[in-house]
Amino acid sequence: MFFSFLLTAALVLGSAQPTVSAPAVAAHAPAAGPLEPCKIFGSVYLETDPARRGYCHGTVYVEPEEAFADVLVFKENNKLFADKAGLWADAPARDFADYVLLVVTDRSRADFSIHYTKVRSFAGCKN
Repeated sequence: MFFSFLLTAALVLGSAQPTVSAPAVAAHAPAAGPLEPCKIFGSVYLETDPARRGYCHGTVYVEPEEAFADVLVFKENNKLFADKAGLWADAPARDFADYVLLVVTDRSRADFSIHYTKVRSFAGCKN
């Protein structure tokens, strides 16, 4: 009985030691590294409030002319069909999006520019 008490006490005290784990990362923090516009697909939420820039993966400028855009984007109705670069489905909220992008009005402040196309086969990178 005494030895079982000592064993139980040793197990309790041994598990009280702090364990070293990976640092916790905020759920809203964007991934580290540069944003590659040619790899963006899936559900995308376009943020317009500059105060929420910290929650965004990058900045984007909506180009009125197709010739100057870096990526041609086709809006899909269903997220399941947005499976290649340039195929984006609008996310209803920031929390449901694969990518959150801040829309800027100045092209020089954007990471890349997009233009919406009406033809699905034209979607993708222009590089």
